[in-house]
Amino acid sequence: MMPELLFEIFCEEIPARLQRRAANDLKRLLGDALVKNGLSYGSIAAFVTPRRLCVTATDIPARSPDTKEERKGPRVGVPEKALAGFLRGAGLSSVEEAKIHTDPKKGEYYVAIIENKGAPAQEILASILPEIIQNFPWGKPMAWGSGNLKWVRPIRAIVASFGVPNEEPETIGFQIEGIQSGQTSFGHRFLAPGPIVAKRFDDYCQALSEAKVVLDIDRRMDIVKTDAEHLAFARGLEVIADKGLLEEVAGLVEWPVVMMGSYDKSYLDLPEEVIIATIKTNQKCFCLRDSSTGKLSNHFILTSNAIASDGGKVIVAGNERVIEARLSDAMFFYKNDLSQPLEERLPKLDEVIFHKKLGTQAERVERLIKLAGEIAPVVGADTGDAKRAAKLAKADLVTEMVFEFTELQGLMGRYYALAQGEKPEVATALEMHYKPVGPSDEVPNEPVSIAVALADKLDTLSGFWAIDEKPTGSRDPFALRRAALGVIRIILENQLTFPLEVEPDLLAFFHDRLKVLLRDTGAAHDLVDAVISKDSNDLLEISRRVAALSTLLNTQSGQSLLAGYRRGINILEAEEKKSGTDFDGPVDRTLLASEEETALADSVVRAKETAEKSISENNYEAAVSALATLREPVDAFFETVLVNDPDPAVRKNRLKLLTHLRAAMHQVADFSKVSS
Repeated sequence: MMPELLFEIFCEEIPARLQRRAANDLKRLLGDALVKNGLSYGSIAAFVTPRRLCVTATDIPARSPDTKEERKGPRVGVPEKALAGFLRGAGLSSVEEAKIHTDPKKGEYYVAIIENKGAPAQEILASILPEIIQNFPWGKPMAWGSGNLKWVRPIRAIVASFGVPNEEPETIGFQIEGIQSGQTSFGHRFLAPGPIVAKRFDDYCQALSEAKVVLDIDRRMDIVKTDAEHLAFARGLEVIADKGLLEEVAGLVEWPVVMMGSYDKSYLDLPEEVIIATIKTNQKCFCLRDSSTGKLSNHFILTSNAIASDGGKVIVAGNERVIEARLSDAMFFYKNDLSQPLEERLPKLDEVIFHKKLGTQAERVERLIKLAGEIAPVVGADTGDAKRAAKLAKADLVTEMVFEFTELQGLMGRYYALAQGEKPEVATALEMHYKPVGPSDEVPNEPVSIAVALADKLDTLSGFWAIDEKPTGSRDPFALRRAALGVIRIILENQLTFPLEVEPDLLAFFHDRLKVLLRDTGAAHDLVDAVISKDSNDLLEISRRVAALSTLLNTQSGQSLLAGYRRGINILEAEEKKSGTDFDGPVDRTLLASEEETALADSVVRAKETAEKSISENNYEAAVSALATLREPVDAFFETVLVNDPDPAVRKNRLKLLTHLRAAMHQVADFSKVSS
C-alpha cells in the first residue's frame, strides 16, 4: 500500500463567500506541486469549514523517481569560453564527462546527460506544503503575527501527516509563523473545543464528527436543506429556495442545527421581497410560504452553530427580536417612501452621479426620456407611457428602502408607482427596465417595458463607448457585456425587427456578444460568421439567417450544395487571381453549350430572384429553400461541364455564371466562411 497525506490549516473563521473557492485552490495547488516534483497520486480531495481548510491525497509514492535529462550543448570545436559555460550550466567538471552526438546537417555537438536522483516524499512535502500556505491566493489576505505571512485569518494549528495505512504515519515537519506542523487539530469551537488526533483522513473525519464538526460543505448544505424542509412541512409550509443563502449558511457553521422562528403578522403588509431581503440580509435566515396558498408566512428558518440546552428557545427568541426590529425599520422606510410621490423625488437625482464623465442620474433620465420616446413606436409602445416610465425609472434610487437594500431598485419603483396611481404598464416598466441582469433572468415582454429597457441599456453602452470606457479582457467594471446581451435577448426573445443605429465599433461589440449567445444555444461558430457582415445591424435577421442556414446544412442536399459551391468558387477565385480581374456582367446565353449549363443559368436566376424577394419580406426560410433548389443543377453542371474551356469566350462566360452563383448564395450568407 502507498502512503496518503493529510494536510489541514486550522485558523480563525474563514468568510463563507471564500470557502468553496479556497478548497478548490488548495486541491489544485497540491496536485500541481506533487506532479511538478515527480510525485504521482491516486486521488485528491479538499474540504473546508469556517475554521479549517484541509486536503487529502492518496497513493503517493514514498519517493520521486530518478530521472535522466539530455541537455544539448555547443558544436565540437567552439571556443573554450563557450564550452566552459555549457559545462558549468550542466554541472560537469570537464568535457570528458559530456557525450558527442553527430547530426547529418549540424555536425558533431556536445550533450550532457544529467542524472537527477529522486528524493523521499517527506522531503518534497516539507518543501511544498509551506510554499502552498505562503503563496495561497486569498485575494485580500490579512497580515498577522510578526512575520511576512498573510492569510485570510490568523492560523492556529497545522496538521501535516503522511504515511501508509495501518502503520504509524510521520509528521511532515515545518514551521510557519512560529506554528509547528503536527498531528493535532481541534473540534467545534463551543461544543467540543479540545484537541483531536489527526493522523489519517478516515480517523480524522470520525474524530471531527465526534467533536461536532461536519467537514464537507455540501453535506452541511444538505443537512440544512433537509432539516429546514422537514420543519416547514410539519407546519404546512415550504422553504423559499435560495442556493446562495444555503451555501452561505453552510459556511457559517460547523455543526448545523436548524430551528424555526416567527414574527408579527402585521409585517406581512410589507412587499414580500422587502421581507425576504430584510431577513436574508440581516439574519441569514430562510423565509417560508404557506403550502396551500403560496403566500408568505410569518415564520422563518434559522441555522445555529450550537446545540442549546433549552432546545434553542433563547437562540430563536434572539433572532426573532432582531428580525422584528429590522422589519420595523423596513416598515418605517416603506411608509415614509410612500408619503412622497416618485415624481417629487426627481430633483434629488441631481445629487446622484451616474459617472463623472457622463453626468448625474437626472441628466441620464433626460436622455432616457428622449430615447424611450424614439424607441416606443418601433416596438409598439405608447410613446407617452414610455416617456413617463423613463422619467420615473430612476426615482426609487433616492428612496430610503432602496438606499437600505440596493438589490430592490426597480422593484420598489413598481410598488410605489402602483400605490401612487401610475398606469400598470408604466409601473411594470420601472421594475423591468433593469432586466435581464443575467442569463437566467426574465426578459421584458410588454411594449413599454421593452422601450425603457432598451433605452436604458443603449444609453449605457453608447455613453461608455463615447468616453472610451470599453471592456478589456476579463475587465468589465460597468457590466457592458451584460448590457449588450440584455439588448440582444430583448430583441430576439420578443422577435423585434430593431436595427441598431450605433457606431461601427459598438456594433462590432454587439456582433461579438451575439456570437457568444448563439453559440451557447448550439449554433456553429462558422455559421454565425457567415451571416454577419460589419454593417449587419438587425440582430433578429442575423439570428434567423443562422437558424435557416443551419437547417439547410444539416441536410444531405445542403452539404452537396456547399461542396458544389466550394468547387466552383475555388475555380473562380483562382481565375480572378490569375487574371487580376473579376468576371462580373451578364451571362451570354448564346454561349451556353450544354443542357446542364443552361439549367444552372436558369436556376441561378430563379433562386436569386426568389431569395431576394424572400429576404425583403424577412422570410429567410424561403430564401434558404430557394438556394436548396440549386443543389441538382450545380451537381449536374460540375459532372458534365469543363469550366476552363479552351475557348476563351466560353471560359469567361462560364466564370460569369459562377460569379452569379456566388452572388445568389451570398445574399443569404458568405458560404466561404462555412467550415462544415
